[in-house]
Amino acid sequence: MSRTQPRRAQRSRRPLHLAALAAVLVLAAPGTAAAAGTAPAPTAPAALREVMFVGNNWDGTADVITSRGDLARIGRIDVVPDKDQRLAEIYLNPVKLGYFLGVRLGPGEGHDQFVDDMYSTPDGSAVVVSRPSFADVVSIDLATGRINWRFPVAGYRSDHMAVSPDGTRVAVSASTANTVHVLDIATGRQLGSFATGDKPHENLFTDGGRQIWNMSIGDVTTALDAPWLDWTKGDRHITVVDADTLKPVRTIDMRRRLDAFGRSDLSNAVRPAAFSPDGSTLYFQVSFFNGFVEYDVATDRVTRVKTLPKNPATSEDRTTWVNDSRHHGLAMSPDGDRLCVAGTMDDYATVVDRSTLQEGPLVPAVKPYWATVSGDGRACVISESGADRVTAIDFATGQRSSSVEVGDHPQRVRLGHVPAGWTGPVGG
Repeated sequence: MSRTQPRRAQRSRRPLHLAALAAVLVLAAPGTAAAAGTAPAPTAPAALREVMFVGNNWDGTADVITSRGDLARIGRIDVVPDKDQRLAEIYLNPVKLGYFLGVRLGPGEGHDQFVDDMYSTPDGSAVVVSRPSFADVVSIDLATGRINWRFPVAGYRSDHMAVSPDGTRVAVSASTANTVHVLDIATGRQLGSFATGDKPHENLFTDGGRQIWNMSIGDVTTALDAPWLDWTKGDRHITVVDADTLKPVRTIDMRRRLDAFGRSDLSNAVRPAAFSPDGSTLYFQVSFFNGFVEYDVATDRVTRVKTLPKNPATSEDRTTWVNDSRHHGLAMSPDGDRLCVAGTMDDYATVVDRSTLQEGPLVPAVKPYWATVSGDGRACVISESGADRVTAIDFATGQRSSSVEVGDHPQRVRLGHVPAGWTGPVGG
């Protein structure tokens, strides 16, 4: 940049208006910001309210509820305002139509999947949503309900996302392309991508946002679910990348680790997962298993496996379990003392003591599909996808503390923010 200062504009010879002259005198008076050579104070950021976003997958809506206490509903967002346009594009493209119908008949259980995951922007002005059936990610303005930007993912289906700790980047799995895209959350611009195993699923930012862990789960839509047909499910492993360069750091196939622990009967398809607060231990669910696995990151070995109770009413026909899941949903209390488990096909959720792995009361729930932590950290919040409600379970007592009705087939539940006083988009 040039150090030469611009020439001062020639002074006008016309007399100043008295009001303008008075304003100049006031601004130049001793003690004022202008006289002191300081800039005016910046405008304070808009006040935000912490909330939870609940993605109603079959509805194509997201309910916004309070993040603690009674979980009362605050407002609702249409996450497919461009539905007619997207459907027109799909029906005019035979390949896209084939995959669209495949999503409906496969992971969608006969329904279109309109919202898998969602995160709000740091300023609370928008929510970013992955839409499996439309194979994209969109940013929706919370004030108007309109789409700010849209990013079509590689392939034909978008899935789980993760947001960086600073809230500026979002990672999304493109499940049919074996790719994870990393996007600027404000603009939707792709910052990079990395390759994964077959059917990338869960994403986690770790180590203060310095790494991304992706879990690929293989093909979960076939009926080839017998243990001896496990080889048909594809390449399933954890891909760890540097979050800045997106270059691989580690690849972890849990097959060898599970075998070494003596559990060759368990699938190596890592499903929902949760790290201990210090990042030293990973807990994860695997396909077809009513329980979870404990893995020590430093020593690279499985240390414990917890089997949880079966519901005697649950069919043992593995082809009837949703997308190869028996249990799907795992969260850890902020102090690291307890785990909350969603027993999807067994219709319960339970809080497990992390030191002893002893489960607490089995809280009845209808096809619980996800587990997260309330804003105050006191409760585990599960989505009951079979009952269209969200339920809080107290970490201390293991008992249900509140529930709220939401839309059709709630799945992911995420903490986020909206502007204070927000009750829904206006004029979208």
